[in-house]
Amino acid sequence: QVQLVESGGGLVQAGGSLRLSCAASGRTLRNEVMGWFRQSPGKEREFVAAISWGDDRTQYANSVKGRFTISRDNAKNTVYLQMNNLKPEDTAVYYCAASDGVLVVTSRHEYDYWGQGTQVTVSS
Repeated sequence: QVQLVESGGGLVQAGGSLRLSCAASGRTLRNEVMGWFRQSPGKEREFVAAISWGDDRTQYANSVKGRFTISRDNAKNTVYLQMNNLKPEDTAVYYCAASDGVLVVTSRHEYDYWGQGTQVTVSS
């Protein structure tokens, strides 16, 4: 079992930055794939970014490429999402997720563990 706790959300103006953190507990991450998803009211949960814990492979949604960066800290068992040049359409609840698989996947159905989410609001 893996427990995930997100932090770092908040209110920011358009063009600003936030860094989300996701602390994992329950076991030391070794080969899992960690992902970030987001969900806004009335919409389905959508993929944002993912990273392979074992070899640092990353993947991003087209809507965030060049603005968001996913990274990990082995020592802290933590994954981050650096979000720059934020736009109002980035407003959502952001969720951290972990997959026991080894492929960097974008489908939420492939992830086994989820955090509780953190709200990000971008004002125009």
